[in-house]
Amino acid sequence: MEPNPTSRNESDDVPSLKESALERLLIENLREQRLGRRWAMIRRGVTLFVLVALAIWVSQFWRGGHSAPVGQHTAMVSINGVIEAEGDVDAVAVNDALRAAFETKEAAGVLIRVNSPGGSPVQSGLIFDEIRRLKALHPNKPVVAVVEDIGASGAYYVAAAADSIYVNQASLVGSIGVRLDSFGLTEAIKKLGIERRLITAGENKAMLDPFLPQDPKHRQMTQQMLNEVHQQFINAVKEGRKDKLKPGHPEVFSGMVYTGAKSVELGLADGLGSVESVARDVIKAEEIVDYSYEMSVAERFAKRFGAAAGETIWRAMRTSAGGLGPVW
Repeated sequence: MEPNPTSRNESDDVPSLKESALERLLIENLREQRLGRRWAMIRRGVTLFVLVALAIWVSQFWRGGHSAPVGQHTAMVSINGVIEAEGDVDAVAVNDALRAAFETKEAAGVLIRVNSPGGSPVQSGLIFDEIRRLKALHPNKPVVAVVEDIGASGAYYVAAAADSIYVNQASLVGSIGVRLDSFGLTEAIKKLGIERRLITAGENKAMLDPFLPQDPKHRQMTQQMLNEVHQQFINAVKEGRKDKLKPGHPEVFSGMVYTGAKSVELGLADGLGSVESVARDVIKAEEIVDYSYEMSVAERFAKRFGAAAGETIWRAMRTSAGGLGPVW
């Protein structure tokens, strides 16, 4: 009897069984490696998160452990850096410090140390308004601003809320104006052969788009807006300085910057002085206590790496979900 060519010997299945077992082994090994990577990413993310949280807690504990002295002193609040939301000088943080300074019974007066080129008109206005409010609540506490290197634009806006302003003769003071920076790139994109495609709902939604030719109507609207903010600035300075401003000098509201010595001549400042001399001779409390909120090393670490921790955890979660897309 001739053998059936279609029949198979059981020994023929041995290689295929070996291949199948090897394939399953490799797949299982890959799964274990992938799971190990997922958990490693999660562990790193959780560790970083815990370190950030611990750093913030330690920072808050350390700050809370230092209180103002019992004796009479000058309470100082610094405006140091660009004024912007969640930046070096943030209205929330500054106003918290101001309230603490005004409400401390041992504080003979409040000294606002200014070293800033300005910044956000909104943040500056919020600080200005809070100083004025606190002055009304505590009329017996003098409020004095001291400009060091620079007190310009929004920083001068803040200083104008004080009862008096002292400067160094070489300080830069003023810049009572408003600006809006932009670019026009229409010729550049033409040379590069780029076509601008923009779809809007609202005829003014693309106002000041740097990739479109400037619309005269939009320019006029923007100028009106800047003029309005400028007038608010002027009104605040006049409210703060009152009759101290020398008449016949309208250029002080033109955005000009003056030396400290010239600012005294124009009535933008009251005299020459430093933080120490003002505390000693004007407020009459030589000891100075800084009430300013300053971001600690731990908080800077948290701010820098906090987002990284969230990104690491998110990536781990995404990988755990199969890596096929975002997890909702």
